[in-house]
Amino acid sequence: MENYYRPILSTGPMPPEQAYRFAGGQLWFSYAEKLNRNAPALVVPAKDVLEDWLETWVRPRTPILGMSFEMPKVMGIINITPDSFSDGGRFAKSDIAVNEAHEMAKAGVDMIDIGGESTRPGAKLIASTIEIARTASVIEQISQSLSIPISIDTRKAAVAKAAVSAGAGLVNDVSGFTYDDALMGFCASAKLPVCVMHSKGDPTTMQDQPKYADVLLDIYDFLCSQIEKLIAAGISKDVIIADPGIGFGKSIQHNLTLLNKISIFHGLGVPILLGASRKGFIGKLSGEHDAQNRVGGSIAAALTAVSQGVQIVRVHDVEQTRQALAVWQSITLGSFDGA
Repeated sequence: MENYYRPILSTGPMPPEQAYRFAGGQLWFSYAEKLNRNAPALVVPAKDVLEDWLETWVRPRTPILGMSFEMPKVMGIINITPDSFSDGGRFAKSDIAVNEAHEMAKAGVDMIDIGGESTRPGAKLIASTIEIARTASVIEQISQSLSIPISIDTRKAAVAKAAVSAGAGLVNDVSGFTYDDALMGFCASAKLPVCVMHSKGDPTTMQDQPKYADVLLDIYDFLCSQIEKLIAAGISKDVIIADPGIGFGKSIQHNLTLLNKISIFHGLGVPILLGASRKGFIGKLSGEHDAQNRVGGSIAAALTAVSQGVQIVRVHDVEQTRQALAVWQSITLGSFDGA
């Protein structure tokens, strides 16, 4: 691809006449950034953007598992691992994990993401049997007591099969469907929604001086290619979500570039997910070493993303994020519907 375009999205209840409404939601754009690997970036009027890009930006995203995307959605994270970077293994016991799901439901979570393998920098691979033992029964208990969609965060087909049998409805693969060749075929045969994420290298080594020719465009190309492969395998584009993979084989500067210009990924034509919650770059930028105390930084990243049209934020702190989004939405719309 020679030229890429990024919508420069704005908020407010009164867009100018020449503005385009973004994806059926409350954001709009009049200008776009034109990007090229061999030329400086340029800001151009939206009317000068290629029609294919404009159509993709304007088209509302199809609902997935009952979730529509006119307003941002919150995916709550529950890591059932003894070595999670974010909570130190707080939810390793199944009863505590199930209780956390109910607390998230009370806080207004839209989807719950269950993971049984740590993919923090330096984490070691674990057997599928261990991952299944950690996740399947918890998913079953949550699915039987709550009507909230559940996703399984895994790279492995065997784990996904067990999770779906237990009640999960979406597969979230941090490897972008590059780790287990059988996973893509399983998702296609089961007609499952999927989230395809970019990561550079294995969790064991991914933070060892990651390099890109152009981090924004390299990741765009990867996600575009993987989406095409998913479609070729039989997965409808209408049930695909894309995640640029903040913190997975990226330096602080890479993460900042992605967050600053994350709206480029809307050119993929699928809902975009951001998973920046409590991550290491927030600690380095803020000086907060304890991941559990990075709520403020995590919310800042989430609001940056939704102001650029990101449809899903994947977070640990559901209640605080919901509060921030409620205020952001009222300010953006310039109105309040409550009493």
